[in-house]
Amino acid sequence: MNKLIEVKNLKKWFYIGKATSGKKEVLRAVDDVSFYIKNKEVLGLVGESGCGKTTCGKTLLRIIDPTSGSIFFDNQEITNLNKNQMQSFRRRMMIIYQDPFGSLDPRMRIGKAISEPLEVHNIGTKKEREERVADLMEKVGLSTDQINRYPHEFSGGQRQRIGIARALATNPEFIVADESVSALDVSIQAQIINLLKSLQEEFGLTLLFVAHDLSVVKHISDRVAVMYLGKIVEMAEKRPIFNNPMHPYTQALLSSIPVPNPRQRKDQQILMGDVPSPVNPPSGCRFHTRCPKVMQICKQEEPALKEISTGYFTACHLYN
Repeated sequence: MNKLIEVKNLKKWFYIGKATSGKKEVLRAVDDVSFYIKNKEVLGLVGESGCGKTTCGKTLLRIIDPTSGSIFFDNQEITNLNKNQMQSFRRRMMIIYQDPFGSLDPRMRIGKAISEPLEVHNIGTKKEREERVADLMEKVGLSTDQINRYPHEFSGGQRQRIGIARALATNPEFIVADESVSALDVSIQAQIINLLKSLQEEFGLTLLFVAHDLSVVKHISDRVAVMYLGKIVEMAEKRPIFNNPMHPYTQALLSSIPVPNPRQRKDQQILMGDVPSPVNPPSGCRFHTRCPKVMQICKQEEPALKEISTGYFTACHLYN
């Protein structure tokens, strides 16, 4: 198996405020997560808002540094590399941000914005960069006549296309797409997802697709990892996880997907209560406070993420 990305026992904790005892409180955004992404694979990372998906993606890229654990890129550990050592890896890994407007400098023309990664990494001559920008604009569905316009002159969908072009500029091997369609209208979402899918196949990209919309994840992903409160609770190939989810949390998420046929009734599992705070997560299984199948052991012992069938991992006492 050719793994491009491998993560072992990754943690990202944020120290916030001060508790009544005088010690700083710990927000466990990503808490002991292990997974891998195969070369040219799309791994969908899903879960409710605040579960740690975006933090996990940014930590993989070393945009933010991990608290502990190991990150491997193409079999090389990059966890503790300094800024200069990371430079050679930066051009090989990119990110598409959630907010297509906020991620662009409003004072920078889009041609300059797309070519900026090439300049930072000193790739090509000025003419070669101009040709690369023009080529990328055409590939993402933009006209080269728009090269000297500013971000505010484009629609949300067009701005996300600019973000995609910029992410592709250095010809990376790995891209984190962080909620890259959640800020767009539904019709535009479909266009951007289809664009990402075609570009992923054309360039042989490895993608971590972060999203909370399971119908979108189903369309683009090869495998799916489900996060809850900083932990991965289920991970498998797309088909078995959508056809026969094992973890109660995944079952509840999938039951919430709307059915486009008003005559077709669907049993929806409504999760009771709110998501607990990552500052003070529940003991045992973190999902036990909302789980409809909770047992006594769930309140006491944290279930390990185990392979219960070939390629199917779940963290639930129902199967341990």
